[in-house]
Amino acid sequence: MFYVYVLKGRSRSYFYTGCTNDLKKRFAEHNGKMVRSTIPYVPFDIIYYEACLNGVDAYRREKYLKTRLGKSYLRKRLKNWEDKLA
Repeated sequence: MFYVYVLKGRSRSYFYTGCTNDLKKRFAEHNGKMVRSTIPYVPFDIIYYEACLNGVDAYRREKYLKTRLGKSYLRKRLKNWEDKLA
């Protein structure tokens, strides 16, 4: 199983979208400052994830979620989540 995920930095309004075959391990790597591109934004919360059957599907989904249409989709899906943080 592969996963596409979205992280949000707790201290800054920073979002990171990625894919992995081990979500728990990858999340720990991000929060453990082992991913260079996300080090300045640690710590993170996982605000969204979805499972995919294989890596190709996960990669395609990740690429879609990074587009304008994909970001719009995420905003709609996460609308209630944003309200809870306020």
